[in-house]
Amino acid sequence: MRFLVRDRLLGIGDDYWIEDDRGAKVFLVDGKAMRLRDTFELKDMHGRVLVDIRRKMFAVRDTMVIERDGEPLATIRRKRLSLLRNHYRVSLVDGTELDVSGKILDREFAVEYDGELLAVVSRRWLHVRETYGVDVVREDADPALLIAVTVCVIHLAEKERESE
Repeated sequence: MRFLVRDRLLGIGDDYWIEDDRGAKVFLVDGKAMRLRDTFELKDMHGRVLVDIRRKMFAVRDTMVIERDGEPLATIRRKRLSLLRNHYRVSLVDGTELDVSGKILDREFAVEYDGELLAVVSRRWLHVRETYGVDVVREDADPALLIAVTVCVIHLAEKERESE
């Protein structure tokens, strides 16, 4: 499953569609304006909220939280003791951990579980400017979760770059 994302800086109040490889709208990233913290919702094409994404306010390190139906699903933060600057850890509530590494700001990175590839994010496949693809490799993977993880790590990396 490949999804296409129009590359634009995420900001509070920004909304944009994520399309499948045939150009059909699949997910809407709805940036919530007028909030004290960075908050987004990932919605399906009928407007149903699939996951909530928010920046944790009082964390030692920048952290984003993904919730489903009001319950925590995952926490994303930059890996602390990594030599790679663009290495993030996704901690799911069931104890599972996903690794995200690569060139986040260049939109060239991978999401893995225990060394197994789950999704690849890349601009290389596409000829459309300012677009990147999220290729969900495993059929049993949760596309909404992987897209939410992609949104989070890009947002965290851009926030970190702005604060330098």
